[in-house]
Amino acid sequence: MNQSKRARLGIIFFTILINMIGFGVVIPVLPFYAERFGATPWEIGWLFGIFSLVQFIFAPLLGQLSDRFGRRPVLVLSTVGTATGFFIMGFGQTLAMLFVGRVIDGMSGGSIGTAQAYVADITGPEERSKAMGLIGAAFGLGFIFGPALGGWTAAAFGHSAPLFVAGGLAVVNSVLILLFLPESLPVEKRAAGRREPLFPGILEHVRRGPYVTVVATYFLLIAGFSVMTAVFALYVANRHGFDEKQTGYLFAMLGVIGVVVQGGLIGRLVKRFGEARVATAGSLCLVAGLFGAPLSAGLGGLLLACAGIALGNSLMSPTLSGIASRCVDDQWQGRALGLLQSGGSLARFVGPVAGGWLLTFDLNKPLAEYAITPFWAAAAIVLATFFLCLKLPILPSKTK
Repeated sequence: MNQSKRARLGIIFFTILINMIGFGVVIPVLPFYAERFGATPWEIGWLFGIFSLVQFIFAPLLGQLSDRFGRRPVLVLSTVGTATGFFIMGFGQTLAMLFVGRVIDGMSGGSIGTAQAYVADITGPEERSKAMGLIGAAFGLGFIFGPALGGWTAAAFGHSAPLFVAGGLAVVNSVLILLFLPESLPVEKRAAGRREPLFPGILEHVRRGPYVTVVATYFLLIAGFSVMTAVFALYVANRHGFDEKQTGYLFAMLGVIGVVVQGGLIGRLVKRFGEARVATAGSLCLVAGLFGAPLSAGLGGLLLACAGIALGNSLMSPTLSGIASRCVDDQWQGRALGLLQSGGSLARFVGPVAGGWLLTFDLNKPLAEYAITPFWAAAAIVLATFFLCLKLPILPSKTK
């Protein structure tokens, strides 16, 4: 990999890192912030999920726009929209205003798929999963600094403070993209397939069987993970007595594991075992962590279960994205990866809403059984990905 390519990957890494820090600051505090306005667990699930439902609609559109007009303007548009959504939530005085902010944020939330397309533009097929792992590492670092920062600022300055921090970081991110990130998609490639519709056109530009399998696997992975995410802060608060700051630090630990795996190990593992086998092993780790978390009585058991969750997710996400990108023609990378992220967005809507609903079944149970229903449902969903992973293609290395 030449120096110019490394520099551009570094800028993408940094912009996604800032984006994910902004995203991560709200995770440990959003349920408690919503409870200030009388939100029920069901409504909190919708608050998490509505962002992703809107993103599900807009992510393919933003991917198509990035294929037509370039990656850079779409990334700028996305980060400006994210800033607007966070500021509206920060200034909001009603639950309805929180929903408005989440909707606006979701409309502009296609930056990850576009960033993946940017990576695909500048890397060869054999480098792709390793490069996607850098995006995963940015996610991990975001989950180190974001939740910890969110928990600390909420404890020190109130629940709205993390939202203003996230909005400010999104503004900084948009400026950095404008100043330092060059366009990755040449003009001649933007013209290719410009007038071809996403459906059914994409089916002519992908390896159908492998691509559909990856999309289905990714959907179930994100759905199961999101069931857990929506109830996690309430789970550790009720079962382990964690406040926002402690919850943020716990998420930071998950981020550390994500950085170690996706930033350093994933390339070596993929090179030795192949993407499909790494994803399969990740699914089993994730199932074990989700199943074991509500059974943990002490801090040690909780940390072990969380480590399994972080490890499994870190092994699956970049390898699935890498396989998807290798099943697609070059000119359709933005649309295909945008569609993959759109499936993930739909899963992030279904998962939190289901998680909030499933949590209501545990509200009148003994405290030792609090949140056992959503966690075990999440484990069952992710177990299905194990069987799909067995069908993933073993793709040979090749040059671009």
